[in-house]
Amino acid sequence: MPVVPQLFPGVSMPGRKGEAAVREVQRFLRQWDRSGSAGRTRMLAAFVAQNAGSTGPELEQRLAHMASLLLARVHAWMRLHYTCGTCLGVQLRSVGVFLSAPSNHSYLTEFLEVGGVFTILDIINHKQTSDGDKREALHLLQAIANAGRTYKELICESLGLPVIAKCLGKSKVEETQEAAVTLLQSLAHGNPKHKNHIYMELISLLSCTSTKTQQLVLQTLCIVQKTLNSAHSSILEPLFNLLKSLSSEVQYEALQLIRMLKGYEVIPALLKGLVTLLKPKTERIQKNDMLEDPENITVTEEFPAFIQQAAAARAIRMLSQESQEMSDELLRQGVVHHLLCAMGNQNHADAQKQASLALEQFVRVYPVVKEHVRKAMGSTLFNLFVHNAEVLHMKMDEIQVDILLSNKVNISEVLKEPPH
Repeated sequence: MPVVPQLFPGVSMPGRKGEAAVREVQRFLRQWDRSGSAGRTRMLAAFVAQNAGSTGPELEQRLAHMASLLLARVHAWMRLHYTCGTCLGVQLRSVGVFLSAPSNHSYLTEFLEVGGVFTILDIINHKQTSDGDKREALHLLQAIANAGRTYKELICESLGLPVIAKCLGKSKVEETQEAAVTLLQSLAHGNPKHKNHIYMELISLLSCTSTKTQQLVLQTLCIVQKTLNSAHSSILEPLFNLLKSLSSEVQYEALQLIRMLKGYEVIPALLKGLVTLLKPKTERIQKNDMLEDPENITVTEEFPAFIQQAAAARAIRMLSQESQEMSDELLRQGVVHHLLCAMGNQNHADAQKQASLALEQFVRVYPVVKEHVRKAMGSTLFNLFVHNAEVLHMKMDEIQVDILLSNKVNISEVLKEPPH
């Protein structure tokens, strides 16, 4: 078992105890220099076990004011051999003892002066690094970022953002995903110089395939967006695409981000996009055809568009309930016509239900909408709609469905007419 220097309370004072501590640390460092990978790994494992959670002054006392010598040795060994991966975990954890220690400024400075940030980023970016080791490396960057704005800027200016984003986008392990997104969120806070760059990296991550990452990125974007004076238009397309998600968590977070964007200049394009999604660009499939011969239709290709259609209707209802101004703009965008069409989509009951509930909101608020919808539906269907919009889709016949799909309602033209 390797010998690790123990705490000597009086090491800062001259005397036998101080001299003994110095000799013990020197013996420890000589043992390190003579040992191979296996021996050093055991020494570091013992060091981490004994010193995790120690403060900077405690490490100095324990290592007889020679802690920096050990940190330098660990970094040099890690820098030279991280591609091997066999000892990387304990190397990272031992560096973490120094960087996460309260009152660690001297260790942090020394680590950065020898290129520590670049080493960590290289480790994260290395294809062969395990997910667990990447997570430990992310924790080290987090410890550096926690030291303040200057250190956040250093990570960003060391090209750290694309490396962290790439790690987040490719990882399939939830703990690593959370570590990466927490780091990005931390880097954005109190870092005005690089906040917009972080924001754009987050937007690019909306296109990743991991459901968990999508959820985490949407949550983080909501937080970061609050601190920005503008929203970038490139956020809309990937946000709309996430409305196709089968994950209720992703759908929820996407709706929260849509709600967040209502105060920004992208809102006209956002509303127009939501209205457009109510009429998916797919060939109409007869419900009976789906039941009789499901092998001959591309349900798998169209189903995400129907999920998206339902989510768009849900978002429209949410926004119209929260703002008269947005309701007016939605009417100008032709939302009533599109909602009626969505109500006729017999291939997806939730899309019908959400569209019906959204239309109900407009009918309640706008008498002119009520009148046009009544004329378009006919009295029988309209009475069913007014009685219970949520279950209307279960009570319609084929003729009524065709009426909805072929409706010509154009409220936007009515709104343009001058008052009489």
